[in-house]
Amino acid sequence: MPSIAVDVAVIAVSIAVLWIGARMFVDSAVHAARRFGLSELTIGLTVVAVGTSSPEIAVSLEAALESSPDIAVGNVIGSNIFNVAVILGIVALVRWVPISRGLVRRDGLAVLASAALALAVLFDGVVTRLEGLVLLALFGGYLFALFRLTPDGPGVDGSEAAGATAGSDFGAREALELVGGLALVVVAGQFLIDSATALARVVGVSEWVIGATVVAAGTSTPEFAVSVVALTRGSSGVSVGNVLGSNIFNVLFVLGLAATVAPLSVGPAAFDGALWSFGLSTLLVAALWSGHRLSRLEGGLFVGSEVVRWLRSIL
Repeated sequence: MPSIAVDVAVIAVSIAVLWIGARMFVDSAVHAARRFGLSELTIGLTVVAVGTSSPEIAVSLEAALESSPDIAVGNVIGSNIFNVAVILGIVALVRWVPISRGLVRRDGLAVLASAALALAVLFDGVVTRLEGLVLLALFGGYLFALFRLTPDGPGVDGSEAAGATAGSDFGAREALELVGGLALVVVAGQFLIDSATALARVVGVSEWVIGATVVAAGTSTPEFAVSVVALTRGSSGVSVGNVLGSNIFNVLFVLGLAATVAPLSVGPAAFDGALWSFGLSTLLVAALWSGHRLSRLEGGLFVGSEVVRWLRSIL
């Protein structure tokens, strides 16, 4: 019991430090981007997207290096499910979310495509280096298409990127926060992996269950924070854009990078999780396409589906 208590405490502290580090990294990186004259759109699509997904990058990369592929893949798939079911679900429960047609056509279809790719690469239970490189190449192509097809402006819904800090000065303090935030994310990710793996062994559940639930929820806290901030500022569309962008980034870049570093061999639960993620993504895009909004009913159904998934995973 003492060992379990220690592991749980370390996981909780690591998640908190991940959130703090990611927030520091995002805020200071936005300062730097503005200092060099980058637009709000460019900042949102690059700096904020990478910043809010930095915990996923650190955790999945370290898990791949430490031969814990179930945690590496479970973190990606579980985070994507959590982003849709919990983050968007809660946002929709608080306030129905209007969505622009362009966002649905562009990023909605990209989310479906990335979810389908996750299904494809996990079908045989192994994500090879070649498949990882293909995912990274597709991410590069997605970014290229995004910048070519999207007019320069404040954002997909006309609002500023959530989480951006005011001002454009970038000095020694901001540089220190940039490096310090990234260091916190990397170190906390290491502790999170070690404790999650130890906890899985002690309580007798698979690393996949821990990775796809507790670790995934923990690494999704920056996305949750950005979506909440956007909601409180009246920029509800940013909440959806943040989640869609993060889900695309997680599959194409995070999973691709982890597999490129070390091939990922996982059990059948990984494909089942990817199938669940694809189903949720399909329902989300269908809801947005039909009504161009997320209703409270749809938000409640999304949250309920996550409760069911956790119960199925743990029991």
